Amino acid sequence: MEFQDFLALIHPAIAVVIVFPLIGTVVNFAWQTRVRRLQTAAKDKSKIPSSVGPEHIKMGRWLTGWVVGLTLVGLAYHIVEHILSDRTWTKAPLQVAFILLMFLDTIAALVLLYLAKQKIWRGLFATLTGMGIVLLGCQDGVFRRTNEWYWSHYYIGITATLLMIFSLAIVQDIYKDKSNRWRTFHIILNSFALLLFIGQGLTGTRDLLEIPLHWQKTYIFSCDFNNKTCPQAVPPSEDTR
Repeated sequence: MEFQDFLALIHPAIAVVIVFPLIGTVVNFAWQTRVRRLQTAAKDKSKIPSSVGPEHIKMGRWLTGWVVGLTLVGLAYHIVEHILSDRTWTKAPLQVAFILLMFLDTIAALVLLYLAKQKIWRGLFATLTGMGIVLLGCQDGVFRRTNEWYWSHYYIGITATLLMIFSLAIVQDIYKDKSNRWRTFHIILNSFALLLFIGQGLTGTRDLLEIPLHWQKTYIFSCDFNNKTCPQAVPPSEDTR
């Protein structure tokens, strides 16, 4: 493996080592929080400590940050690889400057979203963060598998990321809403997000199998993917064995 092949492993490594364990922790706390709330409402004594609610919120906030960061890392690898291979900085320097600005603006918007208290500012910074993710995902070099959008690692990942951003934006409203409508909405959306993360595990594994090493790409991309055939490789001569 060459250095750029190791760089390609940063995105899946963060997912496996940090993000997916965090998802398990958040789901565990979410389930305990709901069970404790139902037991309390039924006036039963719960053995689940009251700290699970605050811990669920804290871990959920961490999860959103890591998911957005993971998405930015994945997008950055493919965008930078395309810029370097196509020498985009010489052909369209303004485009490169725009991409860099979008990365910085998206990170700044996410930080401000964490700090925002009023609903209008949370809505604004959540929108800016989501827009930055979507605009970066539209750049050249990002493999989207649009013909199979329903089974695309890109589209599933972007959707899950946007749901995490939205969840972070509404978390303060959940505890202020006495009708529990925001809470119900939060449960439905994040249950769907959990299914998307499972899909990310499956599609990410598939994509790792399909991505060749850097020195193999010339040969692999010469294959006929429709007929699933590749040019016949020339065996090495006796002198080179």
